[in-house]
Amino acid sequence: MCDRRSCGRPAGCQPAISVPATQRRAFLRGLIALPLAAVLASPRLARAAAARLQKVTLQTASGATVHAFLATPQQVPAPAVVLIHEWWGLNDQIKAVAAEFAQHGFLALAVDLFGGNVATTPEAARAQVAALDAGRATETLVGWIAWLRQHPSSTGKIGTVGWCFGGGWSLNVSLATPVDGTVIYYGDVRKTPEQLQRLRGPVLGHFATRDHWITADMVRAFTQAMAAAGKPVTVYWYDAEHAFANPTGARYDAQDAQLAWSRTLAFFRQHLGG
Repeated sequence: MCDRRSCGRPAGCQPAISVPATQRRAFLRGLIALPLAAVLASPRLARAAAARLQKVTLQTASGATVHAFLATPQQVPAPAVVLIHEWWGLNDQIKAVAAEFAQHGFLALAVDLFGGNVATTPEAARAQVAALDAGRATETLVGWIAWLRQHPSSTGKIGTVGWCFGGGWSLNVSLATPVDGTVIYYGDVRKTPEQLQRLRGPVLGHFATRDHWITADMVRAFTQAMAAAGKPVTVYWYDAEHAFANPTGARYDAQDAQLAWSRTLAFFRQHLGG
């Protein structure tokens, strides 16, 4: 059954979108592009898109070896985007979004904060979030941002984007190191004005009116804290539920997901270039 308490689709939940077999075959051969939602909704198509990324390795400041997956656009140098996964871990869907960012002209890096582990049940996802060392996660993300700034295919302009668990971490790392733009999809934004003073770029937030976890009160307090800190923020509300942008989930809202995606691309083009 689809678990409405979680982000995305646990094992056994059916895709929200179907694609004709002829189009699937053409996409797998690299002959056509498909809408992002259609790719994400199909495990086979998402796996094919993810396979086009390059696995890269970084040694953090404390000596740990971490991995991520890089999607490179046709024209470089390009502005870069760091993608931070949901509580499931770095799965093919997140890698497929990185591939889509590259199609739109961004150097896209899908990072892994769970050491290659990908949960398939809410219980396992909850456990790996609870076991996360926040200091190591921050070090990992800061390290990747520094790596991207120096990458020969990068213009040096960096943005971050994350969903749910990753949405909160998109904000966290933007407080830990300067970035040029931050996008949050229904992530935890409980911060004080003093903490938000460290931001160096604008923030874009996508939130759902029927979200019982990332509530209107939390987001309202966040926007007030941003105002008190004198930091620019744009918040969009969608008449939807938590995880509305994930086509593999029971709460997927196609219209709102597409609108949020178009706003995300426009935000990054404005503040990163490209």
